[in-house]
Amino acid sequence: MNIRIIVADDHPIYRDGVITSLEETGEFSVVGTASSAEEAIRIAEAKRPDIALLDLSMPGGGLAAVRAISAAGSAKHVAMLTVSEDDEHVADALRCGAIAYILKGVSASQLRNVLKGVANGEAHVSPGLAARLLTIMSRGETHKEVSPLDDLTRREEDILRLVAKGQSNKEIANALDLQEKTVKHYMTTIMGKLHARNRVEAALIAHEAWRKLE
Repeated sequence: MNIRIIVADDHPIYRDGVITSLEETGEFSVVGTASSAEEAIRIAEAKRPDIALLDLSMPGGGLAAVRAISAAGSAKHVAMLTVSEDDEHVADALRCGAIAYILKGVSASQLRNVLKGVANGEAHVSPGLAARLLTIMSRGETHKEVSPLDDLTRREEDILRLVAKGQSNKEIANALDLQEKTVKHYMTTIMGKLHARNRVEAALIAHEAWRKLE
């Protein structure tokens, strides 16, 4: 069985090492690489891999990529490969659609074994995290709703709040002491993270999310 996989990580040296480790036995074919959530989403849609292997902390947010790829069904399965041992990161990733949460300390052979299981639909959480995940699930903490705004940076949220008030890019630039083209760049990123088709839809998504927090 040859497993088609895409690898998304913003550290090129580490990403290249993962690719080499996966392909050296001939069991995996890396059909695409990405360094951001936006690239991962686009490449998954184009390549339709068996597995999308994603870093949690890459630009644009690993959770945003998990959510979008899972919703679109552009990869059969999604797995996280990350350094984060935060309980909530594990729970959020699984809620967003990942079936595996793998820590970067694993060996090459362990990674291949886990991913072969993932290709067959087997869930995996790195040992040590699994027990803690069960604990927070028993407390009901995993029922916390994931906000579509969770992946926004503080600056992006500041800009979105002004958009929600009906301000133009020029007005926002003046208010935040930014260049207008910088605001346009931020808006492109914000709409990508929210999967909004335009600024009006982004504002509506934001209003709904903020309403739920009140």
